[in-house]
Amino acid sequence: MASTKMPMAKALNESLRKALETDPKVLIMGEDVGKLGGVFRITDGLQKDFGEDRVIDTPLAESGIVGTAIGMALRGYRPVVEIQFDGFVFPAYDQIVTQLAKMHARALGKVKLPVVIRIPYGGGIGAVEHHSESPEALFAHVAGLKCVSPSNASDAYWMMQQAIASDDPVIFFEPKRRYWDKGEVDTEAIPGPLHRAVVAREGTDLTLAAYGPMVKTCLEAAAAAEEEGRSLEVLDLRSMSPVDFDAIQASVERTRRLVVVHEAPVFLGTGSEIAARITERCFYHLEAPVLRVGGFHAPYPPARLEDEYLPNLDRVLDAVDRALAY
Repeated sequence: MASTKMPMAKALNESLRKALETDPKVLIMGEDVGKLGGVFRITDGLQKDFGEDRVIDTPLAESGIVGTAIGMALRGYRPVVEIQFDGFVFPAYDQIVTQLAKMHARALGKVKLPVVIRIPYGGGIGAVEHHSESPEALFAHVAGLKCVSPSNASDAYWMMQQAIASDDPVIFFEPKRRYWDKGEVDTEAIPGPLHRAVVAREGTDLTLAAYGPMVKTCLEAAAAAEEEGRSLEVLDLRSMSPVDFDAIQASVERTRRLVVVHEAPVFLGTGSEIAARITERCFYHLEAPVLRVGGFHAPYPPARLEDEYLPNLDRVLDAVDRALAY
C-alpha cells in the first residue's frame, strides 16, 4: 500500500505526472502551465521533467487553446487543457459546446475526443472579479460533456487519471479553496467508477448531497448536527454529468429527506435537476420536499462580501431544520 498524506494540489500534480509517464500521447496545455507551473502550482515541475513539447505554455487565448486541443485529439493525442480561472472559460464556450461536445455524435461515433478541461472553480480565496465563479450547470446541461469535481485529495488523484483515460471530453472542476486541504492518497488503490457517488458519512435522518467544495461544509454540518442528536448522511456526488441518481435514491429511501448543496446559484443550478428527479423517483418515500442550498441569483460579490454569499454551516443547518420540521 502506497498511502501518503498530501494536499489536493499535490495529488493533482502527481496524477498529471503519472498520466504523462504512462501515455506519451498525453499533453498539458494552458496559460502559464509550464515555466510557472500554473498559478496554483498544479503543474509545477512538469515542463522541466517532460519538456516543452509535452507541457505547453500557450498564449492568453482560451478559444484557441481548446480549439487546438480538439485538433490534437483528432490526431490521436490526449490533451489536458487548463483554464486558469473559472471566469476565463467563456471565450472558449463556443468551442466546447459546439465542437468538443458534438463531434462524437456528428461523426456517428467514429470520432472520439479525449480532451480534459481543467477548471479551478468556486470562491473562498478572496479573489477579484471573474475568479470565483461556479459555472458547472452551464456545461452539465450540454449533452456530450462529462462534468466531475473531486472533494478530497484521493478523489482528485484518481478522478484525474480516469478523466484522462476517458474517450469522452471531461470538464474537470477543481475546487480551488480545497487545494490545500490534506488527505490520504493510496496510489496503488483500485478506484471505483468515475461517475459513482459515494457515502462520505452515514446517517439516518436526512441526506446532504454535495460535490466539490461543499462536501467538507456538509461534513462539518453533519458533525454539528450530531451534537443535537441528529444523524445526517453526507453523499459526495463527485459527478454533475452524469449524476448518480441511483445512489441518491438509495440514500433518500433510507433517510426520507434530502438537501442538495452547491456553491453555484440555486436558480437553475444542478440541485434543481436533482430535486426534480428525486421527487419523481422517491415521491412516496419523502417526508419533506427536497430543499436546496446554494449561492444567490446575483453576480459573485467582491471578496469582502463572499462570506455572506457562499453557503456556510449555518445555511446548511437551517435547511436541515426546515426539512426535519415537516
